[in-house]
Amino acid sequence: QVQLVESGGGLVQAGDSLRLSCVDSGRSFSSYTMGWFRQAPGKERAFVAAISWADGSTDYADSVKGRFAISRDNAKNTVYLQMNSLKPEDAATYYCARGSRPLVWYGSWPISASDFGSWGQGTQVTVSS
Repeated sequence: QVQLVESGGGLVQAGDSLRLSCVDSGRSFSSYTMGWFRQAPGKERAFVAAISWADGSTDYADSVKGRFAISRDNAKNTVYLQMNSLKPEDAATYYCARGSRPLVWYGSWPISASDFGSWGQGTQVTVSS
C-alpha cells in the first residue's frame, strides 16, 4: 500500500521561500511520475508541478513557472517542491501525488488530478502580505 506523507508547510511572508517534502512509502518509487497539487478554500484542486519517473522532465502550472521547482531523490523515495517568491495567492493546502501507472510521463498532455492514483494528506501553506 502506498503512503505519501508531506511536510514543510507553514506560515511565511510574501516573497519568502519554503521547501515541501513528500516521502513515498510505496514500492518502485523511481518508476512513477510524481506531482504536486494545491487546493485553496472554495476552489478546486489544481495542478502545480510534476516530475517524470525517467529523465527528470518537469512540467509546471503557468502561475508558478520560474518560482517553483520540483525535484526528486529516488534513493530517499522523496519528492520536493521548492517554492520561491511566494505570493498570497499561493496559499493553499499542498498535496503530493503519485502517478496512477508506472513508467508513464503525463507531460505530453495537460496534467490533471485524474493522472494520479495515490495522494498524501496535504500540508498547509499560508502566505501573509
